[in-house]
Formats: sequence, structure tokens, C-alpha cells
Amino acid sequence: MTAKTITSSPTLTFKPKQVARRLLTALPERARDVVVSRYGLGESQKKMTLEAIGKKYGITRERVRQIENHALMSIRKSAAYKSAKQTLIELEELVHKLGGIIAEDELLSYASGGKGTQNYIHFLLIVDESFEKEKEDEHFKHRWYIDKTLANKVHEALRKLYKGLSNNDLVSELDIIAQFLAHVEDISEHLKHESVVRRYLNLSKLISKNPLGEWGLVTSPNVRAKGMRDFAFLVLRKHGSPIHFREVAKSIEKLFGRKAHVATTHNELIKDPRFILVGRGLYALSEWGYMSGVVRDVIRKVLEKSGPLTKEEIVGKVLKERYVKENTILVNLQNLKFFKKDKDGRYSLVQ
Repeated sequence: MTAKTITSSPTLTFKPKQVARRLLTALPERARDVVVSRYGLGESQKKMTLEAIGKKYGITRERVRQIENHALMSIRKSAAYKSAKQTLIELEELVHKLGGIIAEDELLSYASGGKGTQNYIHFLLIVDESFEKEKEDEHFKHRWYIDKTLANKVHEALRKLYKGLSNNDLVSELDIIAQFLAHVEDISEHLKHESVVRRYLNLSKLISKNPLGEWGLVTSPNVRAKGMRDFAFLVLRKHGSPIHFREVAKSIEKLFGRKAHVATTHNELIKDPRFILVGRGLYALSEWGYMSGVVRDVIRKVLEKSGPLTKEEIVGKVLKERYVKENTILVNLQNLKFFKKDKDGRYSLVQ
């Protein structure tokens, strides 16, 4: 992926608190107090509701809203705003560097040195008419952008990406980035950088990644792991081959920091159809294609699929499905209730 390198942590050279306070000087006392209370710009960082401010002044919430809106317009027309505009361009450049559209929580966290600064940055974003905010909806988080056309392209690409995934899908980060870029057209090369696309992905409320860094739908238990079964599934998937239930429990504790009792883990593996017992205490994922059932069931399925087979052929095929001793297979073959041997030494099913 060709792209311009973007620094991992650009910082603002100006102090948001100082700039915000200079802008507030353009307001009369009550309007200033309303704005300070609404955006948490005073001693308390807590943002007051319209109702709470209305009770303080004995006015309706709608009147508070009118005062707030008029105050913001007054700031934008003030000399303080004109003098601060050159400073605010730095904030615009930061949004461009981060991808042109970014989730609000991520932008505030990225731009500020701490929680105390975030309210002031949020206020500056509200005041500066260069920025547009779209509120959280069914698909996306609260987000900020400058270029509406770019924002629409990112939104549409994320919708297509979501529609192309099922609850069973788990995709590596590199693959999900490639899939996203396949859905978006005509964007600058620097916006195709992995770090930028990760921020685009973070806009979605419907797509997320699990603790192992694999992406999928938030509705999938493979992404939002909740119980032992889900963590066990991720352990086996990461391991890539059958593993003993004791090792599954150990891996859950190691990878996810969750207490996993061996007996409890084993019981969850037994109950869940996503797992299949393939040996003594060894479990695999059903999606890997292993035949279900005990050894006798596996022999029956092999014969149903292939027809009469010699002892050696049966043993070879069953050992591909189960981690058992050869003698275990041979003992099962002697069960005359299920299997019979012809004069040529081949075994078939009893009808």
C-alpha cells in the first residue's frame, strides 16, 4: 500500500484553554455563563444540560438553547474570533492529517494532553465553522469532518464493508483494510495509509475487532467475546490445530486475563457445537471439517462416503479425523452390529 507517512501523534502548538477563554470575552456575562456551563469550560468539567441551566436562571430549556446559539454566532462575528482564526487553522490541519473525518472521542483524545483539555477543544470545534459534526446514529459514532464529499465516501465504504460480512466472518486487520479500500474511490494516496483507515474503521458502530486483533461484526460472539465458549473459540482459532482442553483453559488466562477453571472450560467445549472432540481431551473447531461423533460414527461416515474398504484404508482415513490409537479403530471394526467383512477382507456397513 503506497502512502505518505503520517506521524503517530501530531500535537497542537497552541493552548486550547487560552484560545477558548479569549473567545468567551466577546460575550456578555449571562451568555458567557451559559456557554461555559454547557461545554464544561469552568472549574467543573461537567457539562450542564439545558434543563439544569434553565432552572438556574428560571427560564425554559428552549430559551437556554436560543441564548447558546446566539452566543456562538456572536463569537463567530467577533474580533476575538478573527484573531484566533489563524490559530484554529492548526486544528483543521490536524483533522486533515488524521484522515479528514474522525470519531469525536478519538479526535479529542488525539489532540489533547489530557481530559481537562478535551472540553476546550470540543468547544473550538463547535465555534469554528470550518468543521461539521454528525451525531451518532445507527451506523456511526459522533464524528467530525471538513470535506462533506470525503465524509460521504467513507460512510458509503463502511456501509458496503458491513454488508459484505456475516456473523461467522473474522478478518485480519490487513485484510479488512484492503476490503475497505476496495469500496472507496478517488481519495488521496495519503488517506490510504493503514493508520488512517483504522480511524475510518473506528467510525463504525457495526464493525469492530476482537482482543486478538481480528475484525468482524459487533454482533458476532467471535468479536464481542463474553463467555468461556467464545474465548475458547478464539484460542483454538489462534492455535490453528487441535488442542487439549487443559491447554485451552491456560491459553484463555494467558491471552485474555480471564480465570478459566479446567473443568468449566471442558464442560463448555462439550456443550458447544463449534467444537468437536477429535482425541482424548483434544478439541478442534467444527469449521475445520472434522467429522462429528465417536470413532464408530467416523468409521460409519467413511464407509458411507467411500464404500467397502480394507482395514488399512479405514485406519488411514479415520486417523485423518481422530487422534486415536490404531487399535481403537480396529476394536470398533469388530462390532458386528455395525460392520461386516466380506471374503476379500473389505469392510462395509451392516444394513
